[in-house]
Amino acid sequence: MTDRDEFLEWVKTALYEAELALHNGDPALRRALWSRREPVSVMGAWRNAHGQEELDNLFTNLGSSFSDCTSFVFELQAYDVSGDMAYTAGLEHTSVSVDGEPRTYTLRATQVYRREDGEWRVVHRHGDTVTE
Repeated sequence: MTDRDEFLEWVKTALYEAELALHNGDPALRRALWSRREPVSVMGAWRNAHGQEELDNLFTNLGSSFSDCTSFVFELQAYDVSGDMAYTAGLEHTSVSVDGEPRTYTLRATQVYRREDGEWRVVHRHGDTVTE
């Protein structure tokens, strides 16, 4: 299996499961997949974060806002691996309750990953809302 194949399998399993858990109110799996090394950052559709403390606060707040995810589909449009760095770009189609209100939306999401001690970790996320 190539580095690209292994990375794609990780994206489709561990990363997907972490995102699904977050949208059901549990940020722990997402946080576990993020690097504990600086720099880390999020340029989010709703909120930005830079550094470990802001990241922890962001994920905790998102987890407390999300519940009852009925659908989460990551439509991967591009990805690559180069040594210990990788990226994904795609669309996240989500149906979830946000603060108790059902919502359906699509985000454009680009993420950057770093291999640390043999494991992939997320180091940067950019997401924005797709508009018609």
